[in-house]
Amino acid sequence: MIAVTERELIERLEWQERLVQRDKHHPPIIVFFYTPLCGTCGAARKMLDVTEQLLPDGTLLEADVNFMPAVVQRYQIRSVPAILALTGKPEEPPRMLYRMSSVQDILTFIRGVIQ
Repeated sequence: MIAVTERELIERLEWQERLVQRDKHHPPIIVFFYTPLCGTCGAARKMLDVTEQLLPDGTLLEADVNFMPAVVQRYQIRSVPAILALTGKPEEPPRMLYRMSSVQDILTFIRGVIQ
């Protein structure tokens, strides 16, 4: 996973929005939100490490919500761990995954976005 700051993430999100408005295809943006002291986030990270091996390089970003107040408010992130997926298609709203019960669930969610 590629760690991003709030500024980097906002720049990526805004760039994708501009491309979508111009009807240009852009790869989806998938971000794992966590906090360092969250035990459930640690378990989700282990599942994501396995999931990441089955995906193309650079597919997943990670961000500590403690340093993302603008993004948390913009996408109304209710809890962590969470995965935000923006498909890059104008007709599809952002998708969120809060329940990460297995590697298969996470993989199904991500593959549903990148395909």
